[in-house]
Amino acid sequence: MKTRQDIAGFLLRIALAAGFLSAVASRLNLWGAQSSGWKNFVQYTAEVNSFLPSSWIPTLAVLSTIAELTIGVLLLAGFQIRRTAISASVLTLVFAIAMSISFGCKEALDYSVFVFSAGAFLLSTFPRYPWSLEQISN
Repeated sequence: MKTRQDIAGFLLRIALAAGFLSAVASRLNLWGAQSSGWKNFVQYTAEVNSFLPSSWIPTLAVLSTIAELTIGVLLLAGFQIRRTAISASVLTLVFAIAMSISFGCKEALDYSVFVFSAGAFLLSTFPRYPWSLEQISN
């Protein structure tokens, strides 16, 4: 039987996946004129991580993009959801903290990064994940 919690977990998983994948698509210019582009993303990465050496920024931009792409695909497919959701929560919490250090907490709050992190953590606590690869394998 499908419960409201099953539906909520599914919708949360898809929304989180879409958020990660949309951000990656924007940096890779897949949204056309609406895209931020790679150059702008690297510049924003430098601003968010203003407390880090500038030599780290290109590597950090690549690594965060790989992490977001991987998390987005795994959540969308519904594979290793609990672990992926925890990873998503930690990654977005690190983003939120970095944003708060560099810009103050207003930007992290305006972009709902703390909410994104909390939502990912909540997803990791669900007892089951219907409509996922995990459900098929069990």
